[in-house]
Amino acid sequence: MNKVEKKQRIIFIDLLRAFAVLQMVQGHTVDVLLANEFRSYESLSYSIWHFMRGMTAPIFMFTSGTVFTYLFRLVDEPFENNPRVLKGFKRFLLLITIGYLLRFPTFNPFNFQYISESQLNVFYTVDVLHLIGFGLFFIMLFAFISEKIKIGDTATFFIAALIFIVPTQFFKNIDWLAYLPKPIANYFYSGAGSLFPLFPWAGYMLLGAILGSRLAKNPTIFRNTNFSLRTIFIGIVILSLVFLYNYLSYSNFYIRFDSYNYQTIAFRVGFVLVLTGIVSLISQSIQSIPHLIILIGRNTLSIYVVHLIILYGSVINPGLKIVWGNKLNPGFTILAAILMILLMTAMVLLLHKLKIKNKQLVT
Repeated sequence: MNKVEKKQRIIFIDLLRAFAVLQMVQGHTVDVLLANEFRSYESLSYSIWHFMRGMTAPIFMFTSGTVFTYLFRLVDEPFENNPRVLKGFKRFLLLITIGYLLRFPTFNPFNFQYISESQLNVFYTVDVLHLIGFGLFFIMLFAFISEKIKIGDTATFFIAALIFIVPTQFFKNIDWLAYLPKPIANYFYSGAGSLFPLFPWAGYMLLGAILGSRLAKNPTIFRNTNFSLRTIFIGIVILSLVFLYNYLSYSNFYIRFDSYNYQTIAFRVGFVLVLTGIVSLISQSIQSIPHLIILIGRNTLSIYVVHLIILYGSVINPGLKIVWGNKLNPGFTILAAILMILLMTAMVLLLHKLKIKNKQLVT
């Protein structure tokens, strides 16, 4: 693969990443600030926003799995000689550490005497960074298995995704706190307060790993219209099957998805594939994209961490949620979301101008 091909491949992936992280920024901002009286599903604009918010996390997870596996498989070396293994493990530790630090309840890490149970519950919550960290770990684990048993990445990662998706509806009904300590139980289900337990959310990352592996092993596939159309077609087939199932079972399909329902999971996978195919198709008609979009796509972790601290606060600041949480009308909320995106964009440009290139902080 020559340098031009590598650059074009990164552009294609960065389009997805930039879209995902900006969606997450505006989604969090609106969710924190919009007053409850304006949250009505009778409003078309709110329903569309709520639908896309439900799609943001799967898109983010899928693209994270794609990017990591793409870079991992670009190195044509056995697992034990691949320098990306050590980088991936460091990345895993970094994400888990930052995930807990964002929710750390006290200035003094050695004194939890005055920490309430509710504060501890927040601290133990499994969020996006914990999930992505373990997702990277599982991608490396199954990449190792794929090499040793020689059945190929596609089959291995697909089976791995099913391991996290299939047990979901059974796991959510188990009281894991009765069997495991809370910090560990939180990784298994949402009943302990976790937003993104491994089941089913790690499945989206492992499905993204399939695409990442294909992109790394097929240097020109992203420029193939058939690849884009096949991706869209597979997504449409999955979406159609979901709607057909709902029609035949006479059940109602709401925009307010249950994240642990098989139909919801399938719908989200189908939607992500359609979006991926569309972005791939668009990327074929352009020679380059603004460098700013590339920078946004490559600084997702920095953007994620900073905007969360601004919105939700930390041990060093109260956060906008304390001041204006659920108090603004739609006009001011939209303005706040735009300002948040502009602020994150300015931060990325500043980091680039100052040439701050801590590789561990660039996703």
